[in-house]
Amino acid sequence: MSDLTVGVDVGGTKIGAGVVDEDGKLIASTRRETPATDTAMVLEAIGDAVRELQVAHRVVAVGIGAAGFVDAGRAKVMFAPNLAWRDEDLGGELTSRLGLPVVVENDANAVAWAESRFGAGRDHDDLVAITVGTGIGGGLVTNGRLLRGGYGVAAEIGHVTMVPYGRRCGCGLQGCWEQYGSGRALVTEAREIARHSPAFASGLLAAAGGDPEAITGEMVTANAQEGDVGALHCFDEIGRWIGLGLAQLAAVLDPSLFVIGGGVSAAGEVLRERVENVFRANLTGRGHRPVAEVRLAELGWESGMVGAADLARTKYDSAVPGSDR
Repeated sequence: MSDLTVGVDVGGTKIGAGVVDEDGKLIASTRRETPATDTAMVLEAIGDAVRELQVAHRVVAVGIGAAGFVDAGRAKVMFAPNLAWRDEDLGGELTSRLGLPVVVENDANAVAWAESRFGAGRDHDDLVAITVGTGIGGGLVTNGRLLRGGYGVAAEIGHVTMVPYGRRCGCGLQGCWEQYGSGRALVTEAREIARHSPAFASGLLAAAGGDPEAITGEMVTANAQEGDVGALHCFDEIGRWIGLGLAQLAAVLDPSLFVIGGGVSAAGEVLRERVENVFRANLTGRGHRPVAEVRLAELGWESGMVGAADLARTKYDSAVPGSDR
């Protein structure tokens, strides 16, 4: 059997770890709760998960996908909004604990890499992957390589300003893209409609027991897939904002493919078609240039682990004499 690597997806509430082979197949996995306010306990939970997987598998390297700013050396988490990491040498600490090479990467970058290697973008060398969840994350692959920027923090696309001095964002700025085209924005729109136009939102209110504040993203998605007009209106709204954002990214990056993942992508074609239509309508030079495809991500919940593991493999292989990677 070829050498195996472990990918770890560190989120605000859970830590997922999986053993991944060279074809991107997840062959074993485990989970831990994230002790988000205690950095020492987060390190211990990651180490414990990796050691559990090592019992049955020969592991040669570990990749960590972390929601935060990761330095150019792919070792230190400079800032993580949902964890207590500030200039945390995650790579060094875990290498010391595990005795294995450790690569740290932004979680959305890991997702983009997984989709480019093994998922929806495996036939494209230039793509943008966006993860639409509570916020908007992103990853850029150019000429088959992950674009990380001069300081390691490229592709924080959710914080591109879409509305100057608009809604306040958790990053401290105003009018960020994720305030208008994310899962949070979807729920905000649904609750707003339910409060002010209850007849229009009758299906959503029925699902939420009559309480607008009880409406969830899952409810909006389920109702939209059943053709509920109020729920479909909510997807019209976030689809408009996501499509507008893709048009701006295309003007700068000119990818051949956009991949949409994250929890909101569970809506499938309800989301994708709306995004694509707005993207095409707002693409600069439309009618006189090739138009990027818009696809849904394929790897789902595995993508962060698969991408982190493969990035660790790539770096490990490059350090092995005789490697052709």
